[in-house]
Amino acid sequence: MCASPADLVITGCTVLVHDEDERIGFRPDAAIVVRDRLVESVTTAAQVRDLPAVERIEARGQVAMPGLINCHTHAPMAVLRGLAEDLPVEEWFNDVVWPVESNLTPDDVELGARLACAEMIRGGVTCFADHYFHMDTVAAVVAECGLRAHLGEAYFSSQGPAGRERSAEFALRHRGTADGRVTTALAPHAPYTVTDADLTATAELARRHGLPVHLHAAENRDQTDTSLARHGLTPIEVLERTGLLDTDLLIAHGTGILERDLPLLARTGGRTAVATAPRGYLRFAWPDTTPVRALGAAGVPVGLATDGAASNNSLDVWEAMTLTALIQKSTEGDARWLTSRQALHHATLQSARAVGLGGSVGTLAPGRRADIILVDLTGPHTQPVHDLAATLVHSARAADVRTTVVDGRILMRDRALLTLDLPAAVGELERRLPALTDRGHGRRIQEYDT
Repeated sequence: MCASPADLVITGCTVLVHDEDERIGFRPDAAIVVRDRLVESVTTAAQVRDLPAVERIEARGQVAMPGLINCHTHAPMAVLRGLAEDLPVEEWFNDVVWPVESNLTPDDVELGARLACAEMIRGGVTCFADHYFHMDTVAAVVAECGLRAHLGEAYFSSQGPAGRERSAEFALRHRGTADGRVTTALAPHAPYTVTDADLTATAELARRHGLPVHLHAAENRDQTDTSLARHGLTPIEVLERTGLLDTDLLIAHGTGILERDLPLLARTGGRTAVATAPRGYLRFAWPDTTPVRALGAAGVPVGLATDGAASNNSLDVWEAMTLTALIQKSTEGDARWLTSRQALHHATLQSARAVGLGGSVGTLAPGRRADIILVDLTGPHTQPVHDLAATLVHSARAADVRTTVVDGRILMRDRALLTLDLPAAVGELERRLPALTDRGHGRRIQEYDT
């Protein structure tokens, strides 16, 4: 081991690790050495007792995990939390969300992004995939606060060619920024708001520039049924016809994916993944959920997500992990399916693969980016620990995250945010709310009509 000071040493913790077959395991009384933004080693606490370090964290009673990844969200929609309650999805969009979003300014988006990033850092999220508007401001917040993010500027065909062009320009301009923490994607909204011609053009742009694509598709069964009635194709078949299944593609939700779609998803020409955000499906009373088991059998990784706080009311990936495990058991009628260790695998390595970062994050191993969270399991709700994986999935909460590290930089330590001024953001947001939430103008950015 190098004799020069490490950048960070975390010691005395239990470390969540993956073996060569990607099975979850735990190393007690362990230590993590971080140097040059990478995990240099995962070793024993005794081995690093005398190792000099610029920063040192004693983490007795805590579990060190790869940072959680929110595979699909709309961070700025934190400003709409609680605004559109107890509505079916078409009224939610048409009567509240899309009219209010027509008011959004870059300043509103920045404040929403600050609030969301603070919430995610405090909840142990180290990377998020975002799909929204005015994304230059979100990229700036990410650069400042230290998170990792996979960002796309959303567009509708109703915006004309300029919308697609802005999406491509954003992706090319911001790819690799924030010291490499920002990756980018093209971001057509969905097959029901983007024409086949625009989807085909997006696929061509993706291939030309080596960019992935992030969009909503087959969000629910109604969308799939409407697509079949109108086009004779499922939304997934539309993606195949327009060439998007030959790109690196992240599909949000997919609760309307049918059995006939699975062979297409199994033989795509690119890296295809699905993000599941189960709380929103419960809230909108959708009868189905993401077919995680069938997608896994087809070789499609499923990452965990929250969607935006307007439809979820939180950006809590811990809750997404718990709900995914429980709903999958219920849906499949199999108590042995989606075990706690499988849920942790979805939250870590599978989520990393979903956002195209499977080679750099998602596991704590030498050479991986040092995206690490420390989870305190000394509270009464996490004791006793008979099964550590079950404790993490079904007992631990976002508030149990004590420390969040991204690229070796400590963003939160002992629950104190170090890179964001949350009270200032909340105060400014309260001042702006009356103009932001006005719906008296009668405008909306789009109409939900699947």
